[in-house]
Amino acid sequence: MTFKIKSRINDNIGMVMVEGEVDMFTSPDLRDKLLPFFKKKVKGIIVDLTGVSFMDSSGIATLVEGLQWSKKEKREFILTGLGANVLNALTLTKLNTVFSIKADTAGAYQELRGN
Repeated sequence: MTFKIKSRINDNIGMVMVEGEVDMFTSPDLRDKLLPFFKKKVKGIIVDLTGVSFMDSSGIATLVEGLQWSKKEKREFILTGLGANVLNALTLTKLNTVFSIKADTAGAYQELRGN
């Protein structure tokens, strides 16, 4: 599967949509898409992982880095659309209790708009 990543801002909320495998080769691309949102004054960032089939430790480390940036900048950082593989990886590392995880982007978007 080809790795694809898109980002945009809607209603002052950063959205990052990821497809494919997030590994040591593609996680720098994810980092590059996340970083600009922390330099802008957005309410929060939603990372949609619906299309992610696999994520290794470097992908998880990139998400942790995003979470750290968001806490430093006092912004929300929400993961959505976690498939079984990604959720299992986060659960094994106990990070499922650290991240804000929503079932879908619509729910995360509504939550951020309400803040």
